[in-house]
Amino acid sequence: MEPAAMEQVVTVGLDGSPESLAAAHWAADEAERRELALRLTHAWILLAPPTPDSPAADDQNYWAKHIVHDAHTELARDHPKLTIIEDLVADEAETALLDAAAHSRMLVLGSRGLDRVASFFLGDIGLHTIARAERPVILMRTGQRAREHPGRVVVGLSLHGPQDNLLEFAYVTAFTRDVPLHAVHGRTPDRTHTGTGGDGTARDTKERARQELDEVLRPWREKFPRVRVVDEIRLESPARAIVQAAADSDLLMVGRRKHPPALGPRLGPVVQAAVHHASCPVAVVPHE
Repeated sequence: MEPAAMEQVVTVGLDGSPESLAAAHWAADEAERRELALRLTHAWILLAPPTPDSPAADDQNYWAKHIVHDAHTELARDHPKLTIIEDLVADEAETALLDAAAHSRMLVLGSRGLDRVASFFLGDIGLHTIARAERPVILMRTGQRAREHPGRVVVGLSLHGPQDNLLEFAYVTAFTRDVPLHAVHGRTPDRTHTGTGGDGTARDTKERARQELDEVLRPWREKFPRVRVVDEIRLESPARAIVQAAADSDLLMVGRRKHPPALGPRLGPVVQAAVHHASCPVAVVPHE
């Protein structure tokens, strides 16, 4: 199947909650930085097609239109030069979000918290969308807002296999924000690799990881010479390393490996840790 044509837009999913509106503000800021349009998507399976002879359809769609229109009005006030597109979709939310992601540069979702009953997006719909989306998905939880003075963004790197999509997203994000990029790799010391004591093993592990990280980052440093990169090796589990590194950051970016259709969509332990425990917005970027 041919990949969907990507449009030059950032899409945000709206559900009428304050959290999704906060996500819309974040998405508007990002769209403006990247010189993209912003699409406001609201999906409702019972959305009725408006017709001149069907005032009942207009009544039925009232709240859906209200959610999108109010968000549009508020965002246009704060971003007068931003192109904003209203998108009402008569479909299941997960299907609509996946389709929107496939045609966007990124998809932004807001959530109240971790309880799927209390949260429309971070329940099954949100997690399935993150696991299956063809483009980066950014997740924001309660209390997460863009800081007035941006500081840094963090990318967690596994160093296993190609991660070009993740690295490109990370460097472009740092470049457009004009902030440092903090590249973090977590690795548990391999005590079977050498016969030396614990300290020697840790040093060996850190040195090997440092060489691998330098090799992965070298071409990207050359491609984005204006992006200041702070790289760090942490001798602990990758999940713990990226969550701790993301404290006081503006955005944490992690990769999600695409799996063959037979295996189905799934989220690894690092993505799970980031989504559930990071104190900043999280971008999950699919890569090969």
